[in-house]
Amino acid sequence: MASIIIRKNEQIMMSLVHYFVTKENYSPINVQGVKDEIWLENLDGPYRVIRINCNNIINEEQYKFDLFKVQHIIRQIKKKTLSLKMNALNICLSLDKKVEPHIFNNIETININTLNDFKKNKELNAIFPGIGNDLIDTKDGLDLILNVTHDINEKTYKDNKLFEKVFSPKKIIMTKLIILICLIMYIITSFFSTDIFNIDINTLIYFGGNNYLLVRSGEIWRIISAAFLHVSIIHLIVNMYSLAIIGTQVETFIGRFKFLFIYLVSAICGNLLSLVFTQNNIISVGASGAIFGLMGALLYFGYHYRLYLSNAIKNQIIPVIVLNLILGFMVSGVDNAAHIGGLIGGYLAAMAIGIENKSKARDKTNGWIVLCLLILFLLYIIFFIK
Repeated sequence: MASIIIRKNEQIMMSLVHYFVTKENYSPINVQGVKDEIWLENLDGPYRVIRINCNNIINEEQYKFDLFKVQHIIRQIKKKTLSLKMNALNICLSLDKKVEPHIFNNIETININTLNDFKKNKELNAIFPGIGNDLIDTKDGLDLILNVTHDINEKTYKDNKLFEKVFSPKKIIMTKLIILICLIMYIITSFFSTDIFNIDINTLIYFGGNNYLLVRSGEIWRIISAAFLHVSIIHLIVNMYSLAIIGTQVETFIGRFKFLFIYLVSAICGNLLSLVFTQNNIISVGASGAIFGLMGALLYFGYHYRLYLSNAIKNQIIPVIVLNLILGFMVSGVDNAAHIGGLIGGYLAAMAIGIENKSKARDKTNGWIVLCLLILFLLYIIFFIK
């Protein structure tokens, strides 16, 4: 079979794309209006963005204009990925020797004429240790095309499988179970109350409402039981509707047992912070603190999958959180401390147990440490300071 001859720059580009996609977990970015260049991203990589450019740059003016174009595209990527800072590696394959590449606004430009130039670059070898052995170096165009196509397709197939595992619809169990428990508890408390539409305070106290004096006297279990009680039928309906929507998403994305852990931790953190700020005679109940915790977990999850969920984070998750907190401060009788405590607790709980295929061991360890310190700090304030 005859060999296929491809240009040297195209060979280098294909080899580099193959390496970064299959070995360093970068993904191609669809950038409108560019020609003879490829953009790759890995938000957890040493370079968040890598751009491989085959266009001829023959003088300083062209180089400066090219950097201006790179900056513009990176600003767009930063907005899409909710990134405040983003470093980039700008690999030029046709940069004139008279032009001196340099680092500009977190954009590091290097000039590569051959694959050996890349392999001999000490700085890049320190950042990407496998690059010397894993770059495909062949003059046979057909062999290069077949290898690159096969390996990238295989990597794409594996990535799609992981994506489907996370985002595919799943049987919702824990969310429905918690809703059922809340409904049962409301029915039970309504039998003991003088008004089935508004549960009286004595009944809420008896069945586990959150109260500073009672918790401090040893009834610590109230910081969990209060999350399954509601003061009125409207209170119940609003919270169960919110739980059905948000809980279904969190349980689908994170898993049922992790969901349950996040829900309970959020309830605990929310009710503990509520005790810090509420008066001694106040009884606090409701699932809203735990629901805010689920929104915190959804925010943490969305950050790790922000390439897919950036619009949802900006247009749905964050506005809902902010709006509900503002309403909590404006409307009397709303325990906003529980909402804030639940939100923080849910975010830290999700960080501690991690996001599958995304979280690093270091992040999970930090999550556990901060979460435990938060709970111990709140307990210390409640039992020794307030």
